[in-house]
Amino acid sequence: MKKILAIFAVAVFSLCGGKAFAQRCLPGMSAVEIKANMADGFYTGNSRNCGYSFGVFYSVYKGSANTWSFGGEYLQTYKPYGAKGRIPVAQFTGEVGYNLHLLSDYSQTFHLYGGVSALGGYETVNWGKSVLSDGSTLHDGDNFIYGGALTLSADFYLSDKIALTANIKERFTFGSDVQIFHTQYGVGVKFIIE
Repeated sequence: MKKILAIFAVAVFSLCGGKAFAQRCLPGMSAVEIKANMADGFYTGNSRNCGYSFGVFYSVYKGSANTWSFGGEYLQTYKPYGAKGRIPVAQFTGEVGYNLHLLSDYSQTFHLYGGVSALGGYETVNWGKSVLSDGSTLHDGDNFIYGGALTLSADFYLSDKIALTANIKERFTFGSDVQIFHTQYGVGVKFIIE
């Protein structure tokens, strides 16, 4: 029996011995994330009823790998007009949010977060032009907007300093003349700052 236990102990130590898992998501650490998302569908250059967004966010890690995040986002969507036309709608927003750490794997390579955030900014419809190309008058105008967002995001660490991210986000903005809800999904890269 002692021989079997000794062999088992040697096997465990040879598999796990010498491995040191990374110290990730520790309180006081911070990160900068760059995101690119599709909005309200899958955008291509000719899409008439969807769009895309780009954002830059700064996160500060708190206890239990939870984070506070601060950032800005540019959202560009299009609304169909006529048989083949489309009207651009752009939103420039600032955002403050809290992300709750939901789960991670043993090696700290994968982390899943659920987040809630508040946002505010400015929306422009057709870049402020009220007369369309066919002479019609556009009654929707530029507005200050405010609202929030719910986010589900995942981080996949490539190293202690770089992680790839994926996210799904539902944002709602009041004050908009065009659309209140926007569903976004996409990817990003996160750079960890000590």
